Amino acid sequence: MGKGLCCGEVIRLRGMKMMVIMLGVTVTLIRCGVLVEGDLFSKHKILEVERKLTQLRRPAVKTIQSEDGDIIDCIDIYKQPAFGHPALRNHTIQMAPTYDLTKETKTMTKMDRLKKRSEQSSVTVKQTWQKSGSCPHGTIPVRRIRKKDLLRASSVKDYGRKKHSTLSGHVAESSDNKSVYLLRANHSKAILLTEGYRYTGAKGDIKVCAPSVELDDEYTTSQVCLINGPSFAFESVESGWAVNPSVYGDRNTRFFVYWTADGSKQTGCFDLTCPGFVQTSHEIALGAAIYPISVPDGLPYEIIVYIFKDPVTSNWWVQYGERINIGYWPPELFFALSYHATGVEWGGEVYSSRVGTTPHTKTDMGNGRFASTAGFSGVITRMRIHDNSPALKIPEWVETYMDEFNCYDAIYVEDYVEDPEFYYGGPGRNYKCP
Repeated sequence: MGKGLCCGEVIRLRGMKMMVIMLGVTVTLIRCGVLVEGDLFSKHKILEVERKLTQLRRPAVKTIQSEDGDIIDCIDIYKQPAFGHPALRNHTIQMAPTYDLTKETKTMTKMDRLKKRSEQSSVTVKQTWQKSGSCPHGTIPVRRIRKKDLLRASSVKDYGRKKHSTLSGHVAESSDNKSVYLLRANHSKAILLTEGYRYTGAKGDIKVCAPSVELDDEYTTSQVCLINGPSFAFESVESGWAVNPSVYGDRNTRFFVYWTADGSKQTGCFDLTCPGFVQTSHEIALGAAIYPISVPDGLPYEIIVYIFKDPVTSNWWVQYGERINIGYWPPELFFALSYHATGVEWGGEVYSSRVGTTPHTKTDMGNGRFASTAGFSGVITRMRIHDNSPALKIPEWVETYMDEFNCYDAIYVEDYVEDPEFYYGGPGRNYKCP
């Protein structure tokens, strides 16, 4: 055995003990790194993470420790991360929408009015951190991004952004048995889609579920989405709930918003993980866990999501629960969407490198059950749009799309019901989807 001394220096994060490992075997070079909870990271990545955190974190007026492990920082509304975007350096915050959303329209159905009254006495979906405190007026609650989540991200630069993928050429199936090229590589959707108008808003009541996500780099979402632009570089704004370990570091069901101006190639992100979304509400923390969760044979808890374009400022607002205007995406972030959307989607999406392959991912969509009109699956109700009118209305022309109907499917019900319902979901891998 050759004689020699190899010295590898393992440097821990600030506040952690310095340690040196001495090895007395053949001469070997151990490169310097940083040890974080048992994982070794390069100095370059550590510096990247520090720069990202400096970009996103702001001094907190108040800090709240949530029982689920989240830390919520109450940030001065004028010092929020949004203004780090080059297009928003001199942005003036719009504190409230121009359009009066509380005004009932003639298009409200009897079912709408009955549900609106019943919601006043029903259990509403809340955020877990709210049990531990609240943020004062003049601040916004920001879920603190943990250093370890950034370190474990495959790309610090792209942290918080959906994985970009081109069209794969896989044949998807529509409700009228036509073949359409819908599937984007590694993405599987089961959605309700409406097209053909200039859309300036969309709404839906989304059943809150706790789906299983098999691997840490996979995610599942249920959302309302407005979209415009070519398929290879589309622009979109969306909101709903997600289980996304790579962004949030766990498998809790969380409320999210998302945007992109180029099909997630280089722009866009979840919540406030990049500059762009301007938050105005001191009540809702983007990316925070929500509760209660719907369970089989239990009450179907829902979140009410409404995205709409302000007719004066062209800001795309997000409203939660029919009363809280959370904030907006300014039109400066977009090109086509600064005018209107050309399509609206409601439904579920699963991301995995094992979508369209064998073995398929076991990540659930919805609550992991195939679409069921008996209410056992994921469901979105009270779907509404703004097209050429400011009034909310039921979409006239819709189609269901499923990338992998044997893995995740969908059913749209409009006959013999006063208000259409959209059921969707699936378990991923099963005997029909090996």
